[in-house]
Amino acid sequence: MATDYDAPRKSDEEMREDSIEELKSRRNDQQSGQVDEDEVEAAESFELPGADLSHEELTVRVLPRQSDEFTCAGCFLVRHRSQVAEERGGQAYCFDCAG
Repeated sequence: MATDYDAPRKSDEEMREDSIEELKSRRNDQQSGQVDEDEVEAAESFELPGADLSHEELTVRVLPRQSDEFTCAGCFLVRHRSQVAEERGGQAYCFDCAG
């Protein structure tokens, strides 16, 4: 935390009083723990500064499954064959999902 050495100093007594008053005001504030913002609405209204991406398209190149890869039946992540912990019913599970 930055310290402003030119600011007037408060005594220990003044600092204690400020802290107590601040705590009392927080305790009396019943709305302090509630958030009224809708996350979806906030995300829709968020725009990158100076960027209009409405005309852009996302292009993704999907690679075919490699011989040394598998898709975990638990987490559905593509992993290296060395990550196979067990196979149940023809389905492979990684170390994170096995057990």
